[in-house]
Amino acid sequence: MEITQKKSVQELLAESDKLIEEGKRFLVSEGKVLDLSDWITLQEYTKRHNLKSTMVVSNWIARGIVPPENVFVVDELNGIKLILNKKYKE
Repeated sequence: MEITQKKSVQELLAESDKLIEEGKRFLVSEGKVLDLSDWITLQEYTKRHNLKSTMVVSNWIARGIVPPENVFVVDELNGIKLILNKKYKE
């Protein structure tokens, strides 16, 4: 009986660790769930798309080139902006 209980606890811990690792990819804020493999910071977007500075992306956001639904501000992280990682302008 004791061996079965130990195994069950070990299995539960392993399953919990797996779920925690999967959960690290997601951010839950204001009732929205964001997959962090799709949403990146403006700085990371600038690097990935070979742009001169984050101001380029900020200007795109201000001018509506990046739709509002593709920008998310995380107030809990000092207002950091995340952008959906896709090509907005050639």
